Amino acid sequence: LVLAFAFFFCYVMSSGSYDYFQFVQQWPPTNCRVRTKCSNPRPLQVFTIHGLWPSNYSNPTMPSNCNGSQFDARKVSPQLRNKLKRSWPDVESGNDTKFWEGEWNKHGTCSEQTLNQFQYFERSQDMWRSYNITEILKNASIVPSATQSWTYSDIVAPIKTATKRTPLLRCKYDKKTQLLHEVVF
Repeated sequence: LVLAFAFFFCYVMSSGSYDYFQFVQQWPPTNCRVRTKCSNPRPLQVFTIHGLWPSNYSNPTMPSNCNGSQFDARKVSPQLRNKLKRSWPDVESGNDTKFWEGEWNKHGTCSEQTLNQFQYFERSQDMWRSYNITEILKNASIVPSATQSWTYSDIVAPIKTATKRTPLLRCKYDKKTQLLHEVVF
């Protein structure tokens, strides 16, 4: 059954205009530190979804841009909306619905052959729960701190052990300090 699903998933992925999805989680304090404004002066202390980005092997750092159906907030059920407010908030402006609209219109529309709008957000929510970076790092005694630092491998190792996947870490600079910004699967 797992093998059949894997073949089906690979077939579906190869039949679209993308090769795979990047599931990207962000660390809100870094986002707020390197940008001049954030909706909350005390940003969330949990990794949140930045996006689910259909991508291509030819240019993996640039998520695909597609033109499909426009975002329709009514397609995000009230139950899913409540979950997304925690897992996929807009940490910069605080306008969650506008953030979801931007992510769907820029990235989600690429997945329409595989995932409709509701499924796109539901799958992202499920992945966030399955790959709970905040808990994984906490269980490895890696808790963000202004005085503690870790190496790339210090952070990757517990994530790889817990998920059986090797994430890509993306960092941002603040002055001369390198800060973890995103974890990508």
